[in-house]
Amino acid sequence: MTILPITLCAAAAAAAINIWLSIRIGMVRTAKKISIGDGGDMELIARMRAQANFIENTPIVLVLTAAVELARTGNPYLMGVAALYMLGRVAHGIGMDGGPLGVLRGVGTLTTMLSQLGLGVWAVSIALDM
Repeated sequence: MTILPITLCAAAAAAAINIWLSIRIGMVRTAKKISIGDGGDMELIARMRAQANFIENTPIVLVLTAAVELARTGNPYLMGVAALYMLGRVAHGIGMDGGPLGVLRGVGTLTTMLSQLGLGVWAVSIALDM
């Protein structure tokens, strides 16, 4: 029996997204020949911040996902929240490039905040129910 299958899937998705964000940084570094730091290049800075923002937010989402899953095993809504969070992080990464898809940055930010808020409230409601 697999323990925490939703969290495992979310962590796997997070690893894939982090690799994707890293590759996007590497593409700019290679194209602009910037091996260390950001060279003051705004495109590189934006992509680095997209990955940093992912790294800043994802651990708490994974911890909350695991905690809720431990307390409420097999809840299909939890997989939905985790999936929406990951899709929001992809949207944020794309949106950080600006241009016509720049609106996705806000979509990703909102999705991140709502996911964290929802998981936090859910965790507290479980704790108060016990």
